[in-house]
Order: sequence, then C-alpha cells, then structure tokens
Amino acid sequence: MTGHSAAATAAAIADRLAHPNQSPPVATGGDNRQNLAYGPTGIALLHIERAAAGLAPWQRAHDWLAAATREPFTSGPDSYPFYGAPALAHAVACAADHLPDSYERSIALLDRQVTADARRRIDAAHRRIEAGQLPALAEFDAIRGLSGYGAYLLRRDPAGPVTRAILAYCVRLTDPVTHDGESLPGWWVATGPSGRPDDRFPSGHANHGMAHGIAAVLALLALAARRGITVTGHHQAIRTIMAWLTQWKVPTGRGTAWPYWITREELRSGRPAPSAPRRPSWCYGTAGLARAQQLAALALDDSDLQAQAEAALLDALSERAQLRATTDSGLCHGFAGLVHVAARAATDAAPANARQLRAAIAPLVSMLVPPGTAPDDTAAVLLTDTPGAGLLDGAAGAALGLLTADGPEPPHTAWDACLLTA
Repeated sequence: MTGHSAAATAAAIADRLAHPNQSPPVATGGDNRQNLAYGPTGIALLHIERAAAGLAPWQRAHDWLAAATREPFTSGPDSYPFYGAPALAHAVACAADHLPDSYERSIALLDRQVTADARRRIDAAHRRIEAGQLPALAEFDAIRGLSGYGAYLLRRDPAGPVTRAILAYCVRLTDPVTHDGESLPGWWVATGPSGRPDDRFPSGHANHGMAHGIAAVLALLALAARRGITVTGHHQAIRTIMAWLTQWKVPTGRGTAWPYWITREELRSGRPAPSAPRRPSWCYGTAGLARAQQLAALALDDSDLQAQAEAALLDALSERAQLRATTDSGLCHGFAGLVHVAARAATDAAPANARQLRAAIAPLVSMLVPPGTAPDDTAAVLLTDTPGAGLLDGAAGAALGLLTADGPEPPHTAWDACLLTA
C-alpha cells in the first residue's frame, strides 16, 4: 500500500509540473534556470525517470530541457556540477541513455565541455597541493567540486584519462598535510562549512558531508572500484577515509552517528564536542555517511565494515531523536533523502539488513504521504511547503525519492548519480 501511495503521489506531483509554463516561477527564472538543485534541469530528471519507466510521455522531459536551454548555459570557471553546463549535462545524459538519437550532438558537446572543465580543475588542484596550501570545499565536494565531476565522468567515460585523473587526485587528497605545525588530513579546509571565513571555525574544519565533505570522495572512490576502475593507492585511500570516520563516530541512544564536521579544537582533544541529535540526512549526517561507508565496504569486500555501516543506517532511520531533527520533505536534508538512501542501501545490503531497511521505508514514506490523504492533496502540500519545485529541496526531488521507494528495483535512469548514492 505504501508503494502504491508513493507512486501515486509522485505521479500527482509530476502532473502538476507537466509543463514549464505551469511551474512556480522560481524553478525557471534567474540563476535557478542553470541550477540542478532548484531549476528546470532538476525537474526534468523527474520526467526523464518516469518516461524511462514507461509511466509518462517523453514530451514532458523534452519540454523541461527545452525550457532550460532557451538561453546559453554558463561553462568554464563559473560553472560546477550543480550549476551551468555540467548541470545540464547530467540531465541530458540521463535522457540520452534512453534516446541517444535525440540528444547525440548535444551530449557530445556537453561531454567535451565537462571533460575540459574537469581537466582544468585537476591541474589547479595539483598546483595547490604542491604549493602547500589547504583546499577549498569547492575543490573536491559533490556539489561544486571534483567529486561531482567524477560522478559524471564515471558514467560517461569510466576508464577515460580524465576520470582516472580525478580518482588519482582523490587518492592524493587523502595524504596528510602539515599546517601551522600540526598534521591534518589532506581534506582539511581553512574556512567554515559555507566555504567562507567563519569566526566559529577560526582554524578551519574537516567536513564529513556527502554534499560538501569527504564522504563524497569516499563514495566516488568506492563506486569506481566497484566498477573495476582503480588507480595507484585507490584502496588505501578508501581505508584512510574509513579509518578517519571510525575515529570520529559517536554513540547515540541505540547506535552510531557522525558529527557533521571536526574543528581544530576537537582534533586536538581527540573527541567531538557534545551536541544535540542531528538530522541523519543525505547532505550531512549519518544516512549519507553510512551509504558512503557501505559502498566503501563493498569495494573492499569487508563484511564487518559493511555490517557496521548498515547497522548505523538502520539506527539513524529508526531512532526517534534523530528523526525528530528531520523537519522537511526534500532529498537534500529531508525525508525523501532518507527514503532514497534506505532504498539504495537495501539493494546492496546483506539479506537480513536489506529486509530491515525495506521495512524502515514505509514509516519514512508516511512522513511524506500521510495515510488516508489523496495523492493530489499530498502533491499540493509538497509543492506549497517545499522551497520551490526543484531537485534537492523541492517537490520534484520528493517525487523521485517516492519513486525509489515504490519497489525493490533501482531507478530506470542514473538521475541520482549526482548524489553519489549509486
């Protein structure tokens, strides 16, 4: 019943977003037009997934991609995986996988642009390392950095030289660095989590998130290894990140969680500062981190590490204190993201854990689709209550999460490759 309600609600959202002219203006105007998180390319992913599954016509996807491309897209230094040409490339690639003749020229052009941009970023990153400087989050993260470029190129050119160069950079990022006389992990940044100087982080921090931290690097290395694409030091780099996360895990009321980041003071003391329970989201929090670690354990063929990661995810999805900290619906830090991570993790989990993860999905879906509520009414609420209609925080992302919950089969497209969950 949950799957039926989830699918019906996803369909109702898609129907309300059937054409760009019917959408909230925030989805198609201003800078959001080029933004995968908030704009038409993210909404197109919903229609591409449903069309690929045979649930809706391809025309809806075409209309949204056409709306996105009425004006030129930013490329080069001002673009990044979730903005500009790389964001468009992700959506077009998802469609091209199923309709290659319709998008052959477009995707070839976008592939060349993304590859050239990634190459420039790799060169800049190595120059930064050789100069003895700390990285910026935007150098390596999933939203703005090389993990995001790697996620795209791992699909489009898995054994290609630029893909392998990104993986080699990720390995190098795990080498420790000495800064101000202290040994720091190579992904330590001098700023706050926003990427800007922050008085709360006078000596910087080590970010754990899937969106902006080292979990994205771990997930990329693991996904590549599972596809048989490795570079020198690949598995050791995975183990280095896993050892760091093992060092900083904290007990909860019933299991294990991870802080969003580690400050210099916490590094010196060897333990994270006490904090209230935090949401176990995809972007930051235990759900995204647990999925990254599960993928890493599978890449290492380490059943003990896999069991620990799956247990942490199960705890995060069922512990009331963590769930109470989750207050919205979206993929990024809401219930749709938890549903999606649980479903993706269940596909790879040990049989007993897979059953428990599947069982945990229904209560999460009920937070998005209240029992007894008509799908169209739920869709209206999600479109009203979410900030915009887009992928990360909006109703389109919630619908994609609900589609993942609809059954044990994986998505029909690689729409979630940008999240590094699969």
